[in-house]
Amino acid sequence: MNCQQLAARIAAIEPAAGGRDVARLCLLMSNYAEDVRRLADEAVFQDAWDHVGLRLQAASDQHAAMTEELEHLADSHPATYSPQQIGTLLRAIKVQSQILALYLGQPQPEV
Repeated sequence: MNCQQLAARIAAIEPAAGGRDVARLCLLMSNYAEDVRRLADEAVFQDAWDHVGLRLQAASDQHAAMTEELEHLADSHPATYSPQQIGTLLRAIKVQSQILALYLGQPQPEV
């Protein structure tokens, strides 16, 4: 399987997905499989699809939660941040780091 075939397969599974979403999924799937040709095997493809879906959903949920917390934090002045607010900023950095690692194909850090 090459990238074009993978994109076509993803587009068939997710017909409402736009080009960017298909491209993101191709990247995540090929990172997971380490070699896009391995995704021609149905078992490998299904394993990658399930794994990527779960990680992407978890990252999206974390990002949404952090965005909400950061929006509340933006209403106060940085000089008056409490230790809890500084902790929020550190968690936001960690979430962004995890999302970046997801797209770069790096292993998920142990929690």
